[in-house]
Amino acid sequence: MDRPAQAGSVLDPVLRRRLMAVLARLPRQRLESILAQIAPDVEIHPVRGPETGLVMVRGRIGGGGSPFNLGEATVSRATVRLSTGEIGHGQLLGTDRQHARLAAILDALHQRGDHQGAIAAFITDSEAELAQAERRQAEETAATRVDFFTMVRGDD
Repeated sequence: MDRPAQAGSVLDPVLRRRLMAVLARLPRQRLESILAQIAPDVEIHPVRGPETGLVMVRGRIGGGGSPFNLGEATVSRATVRLSTGEIGHGQLLGTDRQHARLAAILDALHQRGDHQGAIAAFITDSEAELAQAERRQAEETAATRVDFFTMVRGDD
């Protein structure tokens, strides 16, 4: 029963990718509030988890070298099924299992279609909020930067 993806539809993979990125990065309280606004009485059934585990993080020297195992990262994931049949997945860095469960619920609601407008607005607002927080963090970090190449050694 695979249906072709249509731009702007609930099946749009780009929109879903954006949603998943936002759900993983926002605080859990924001996910709780949007869920309470758009579907406070949604019936869900757990399929997997929520559970916490480790994944191997791979790296490349200079972005183009041979891949190597950099280390492990803790992740949490969950999969839920709505009473209407949609299956949602949530995964994020860290150990917050409830956050992963909420992300899975919102992913499933995104697929239903009747919440598409509310979730699309949520994605847009949240992306802007996250970008502003990243800019603020970058500005704070840049203020503490030391450029060692312009420092004078003191001996001529």
